[in-house]
Amino acid sequence: MTKDSSEKAKIGILALQGDLEEHSAALKRAMDAAGISGSVNWVKTKEALRDLDALVVPGGESTVMGKLSVLYGIDAEIKKLAEKGVPILGTCAGLVLLSKHGCKEVDKTGQRILGVIDIGVERNSFGRQKESFEADIEIPVIGPEKYRCVFIRAPAISRVGPGVKVLAKYAGKTVAAQQGSILVLAFHPELSGDLRLHEYFLGLIKKT
Repeated sequence: MTKDSSEKAKIGILALQGDLEEHSAALKRAMDAAGISGSVNWVKTKEALRDLDALVVPGGESTVMGKLSVLYGIDAEIKKLAEKGVPILGTCAGLVLLSKHGCKEVDKTGQRILGVIDIGVERNSFGRQKESFEADIEIPVIGPEKYRCVFIRAPAISRVGPGVKVLAKYAGKTVAAQQGSILVLAFHPELSGDLRLHEYFLGLIKKT
């Protein structure tokens, strides 16, 4: 986080659907821990996206999120944020929505994806709801201690472009990646109780 200490960060959570309260709580705790002043806001309109310092695209149902983003003109605004280098965190369904390349299931449903990070995605890569699980995974960018990851109908990253850095793998599958200021996770960090990934994300904010 390199914003001037007199400035307040404005963090948005895309509020079309998904884990809003959990992400809000985790972000506020991470901001307190990092000494960052500012606000966490649920955003539902394209106008509300325009003056954010960072955006979270949460888990939920990616097909619904994609349709609503187009309906409200939010898809274009998210792309503009990405082009400006505004940090964007996509978790679970958010990862799917931000990806550049879909899978057969994405193609079959005609799901809208935004293409702001050069990855391919496989929906429900670890199974359906009943196959949800937790696992301790190494994520070197946040330190040596393993991170407790919560997978719920989780996707996986099936391919990465040349500008994408793989941050973590599980069972041979890529589950966390970063391209510039875009961070995507196949799991739900807001449910882990561990603030390190939210703190890492906040650290991507730069003074504009």
